[in-house]
Amino acid sequence: MSTYRVNPAAPDEAYLRFWQERHQCTLTTPRPDGSPHVVPVGVSYDPEAGLARVITNKGSAKVSHVLGAGPDGARVAVCQVAGRRWATLEGRAHVRTDPEKVAEAERRYAERYGRTPGENPSRVVIEITVERAMGRG
Repeated sequence: MSTYRVNPAAPDEAYLRFWQERHQCTLTTPRPDGSPHVVPVGVSYDPEAGLARVITNKGSAKVSHVLGAGPDGARVAVCQVAGRRWATLEGRAHVRTDPEKVAEAERRYAERYGRTPGENPSRVVIEITVERAMGRG
């Protein structure tokens, strides 16, 4: 079982398996005043690419918060919990609108959550470059 610090580029099997199971997650982004904005989301984790991905509408508050952080991106965290198991990924988030990046995020969402997201012309992906991982897989 994984405990606490995890190498985000090479998580152990239990931690990775936990991120492949179907779980509701949260995304925490910074509001303009610095306070945390926490919302439920679906997340896919790609340790080989060093990315976590969240699909969403371009008009959402979370997108606004990430864009408002400027070109360096916003420091964010995604988290999931199931009983005594928990996992958090932290890093810099950027909003991606490129159709190929959105399609890849949709594919990974479908793989993890067992359903293809409905068509949404306003869909974007919040792409998080994972810098830190912790938890108990």
